[in-house]
Amino acid sequence: MAEKKQPELDEIMKELEKKVDRLENEPLSLEESYKVFSEGMELVKQGNSTIDRVEKELKVLMDGE
Repeated sequence: MAEKKQPELDEIMKELEKKVDRLENEPLSLEESYKVFSEGMELVKQGNSTIDRVEKELKVLMDGE
């Protein structure tokens, strides 16, 4: 089975921006607002995970020099 590719950080940030824009500018119901907020929080987790992974890779490269 093929490994699932993680989205790039810039893709995550663009999607997060869309979620924030919806929350700020669209008249959403409480339920829809919660759904969009939850989706945004998942994107934040993905972004943090991506940043952590890159930091670890850079540390390995820097320690190898």
